[in-house]
Amino acid sequence: MPLTKMKIDLIAGARPNFVKIAALIHANREIGNPLDFRLIHTGQHYDEALSGSFFKDLELPESDINLGTGSGSQAEQTSAIMMAYEKVLLEKKPDLCLVVGDVTSSMASAITAKKMQVKVAHVEAGIRSGDWRMPEEVNRVLIDSIADYFFTTTQKAKNFLLHTGKNEEQVFFVGNTMIDTLLRFKPYFRKSAIWNALNLKEKSYLVLTLHRPANVDETKKLEETLTEILRNANGLPVIFPIHPRTRKALIALDLPGEKLHLIDPLGYLEFNYLVQNAKAVLTDSGGITEETTVLGIPCITLRDNTERPETITEGTNELIGTNPATIAPALAKLFNDSWKQTTVPELWDGKTGERIIEKLNQLL
Repeated sequence: MPLTKMKIDLIAGARPNFVKIAALIHANREIGNPLDFRLIHTGQHYDEALSGSFFKDLELPESDINLGTGSGSQAEQTSAIMMAYEKVLLEKKPDLCLVVGDVTSSMASAITAKKMQVKVAHVEAGIRSGDWRMPEEVNRVLIDSIADYFFTTTQKAKNFLLHTGKNEEQVFFVGNTMIDTLLRFKPYFRKSAIWNALNLKEKSYLVLTLHRPANVDETKKLEETLTEILRNANGLPVIFPIHPRTRKALIALDLPGEKLHLIDPLGYLEFNYLVQNAKAVLTDSGGITEETTVLGIPCITLRDNTERPETITEGTNELIGTNPATIAPALAKLFNDSWKQTTVPELWDGKTGERIIEKLNQLL
């Protein structure tokens, strides 16, 4: 045990970040706070629905520093985060900058720290989709190219990093921090107002989330996708949490029936209650495929590739592509009760945060 606590900047900026860092903060607290975290909120997601409620739901402390960078293009957000974080580092450097996942905040902070001679650790390292159209893929590769320590969700991700030249002393297969948080807060999942408003029943509705350009940027393609989902949903309501500014565009579409329910984004506990009790989830989110795998909920991913293949080979996820014609066969399989048998991937056991804290305490 070090004589003095190691000081670590813990970077968060978008919804998936908060879920992942919660596992580290709670684990550190439960094993006696061996590490001194400085929680830095970049402000990438800046409104109450996208970040404030997550801090409350996940019992996170107030951020020590909020960079307040706000919205903008990829380049605008990257530059704003880098300039703001550089000022923080000029004032006081930590022993380590720890970033999670693959959002702009993680990439920009990692590069800034490295240039300021601060070591970088990447949680959820080594995953790849191979799709360079995704900003997240660029971010993953950039972070992994400069980081000093790598914590992976699977043995496959660890092997990939070792194959690319990293060494055993840098790369650690520890499991999945998102699942730590999911299992910790599962007893506290709660109904949102929409549950009673729509008179929802367990396994009697579908949940839909879409945000990637391949699915939402072209209005005609989006209309075709939604039409296919509604036509093949077996009469079940489809609950679609969506940003209010996108809702206006969808309301104008000519969609069959009245089963599509557009709702505002939900907090962590409300959203996962909805997922846990759904018949299935249709999504283009990577993180949701991990959560549905552990919750045992069938998941249909409307993407051409995934950086989380274990959710397919072991979990509840099926990758069907972005062609709307693939939706009908996937939903037919669901309603025929012929969904595959699944397991939970190795070390997705709720103890990943502890493993990371213990390893960092040995390394630093």
